[in-house]
Amino acid sequence: MARNTIDALEIRPLTGDAATTAILAELLIETVAAGGSVSFMHPLSPDMAKDFWRKSLAAAARGERSVLGAWDGDVLAGTVTLLLDYPPNQPHRAEIAKLMTRLDRRGQGIATRLMRAAETLAVEKGKTLLVLDTASEEGASGLYEKLGFSLTGEIPDFALKPHGGLTGTLVYWKRIGPPGR
Repeated sequence: MARNTIDALEIRPLTGDAATTAILAELLIETVAAGGSVSFMHPLSPDMAKDFWRKSLAAAARGERSVLGAWDGDVLAGTVTLLLDYPPNQPHRAEIAKLMTRLDRRGQGIATRLMRAAETLAVEKGKTLLVLDTASEEGASGLYEKLGFSLTGEIPDFALKPHGGLTGTLVYWKRIGPPGR
């Protein structure tokens, strides 16, 4: 069954319409409530979640990032953001941010599909280096390492966990696309 779900996924860039913003806000609230370290504290209000996604999708419309969604029919199963807007001395890199999968869809390969789609998009945009960070506790380090990311190190006490207390962050990188610019 999980195999059929993964095969049925359609991954595509998301736009800033009200319905998509509302669906993304629900996913963000669910992720934070479950302890996901994605820059917000629990409880996360619907207005704050919608405001975040409105701003993020507006940045996507300007080409500063791409927000990808994994759709299983009418259900948004997960999302990932590829940050593209960097200073002139860093045109070769992009950053992975806000990888989230619905709680009832975890363990089905959705995050892997989203990460591969983000990497493909980064290569299409001429990027040769991807970076990301994840919480030291309960983060997605195993997934990132399975996908070929290299651990640079850990920064202790980097952020508050959604339900309180500090967590470190693990910093990763991966070379992609053709070598060097």
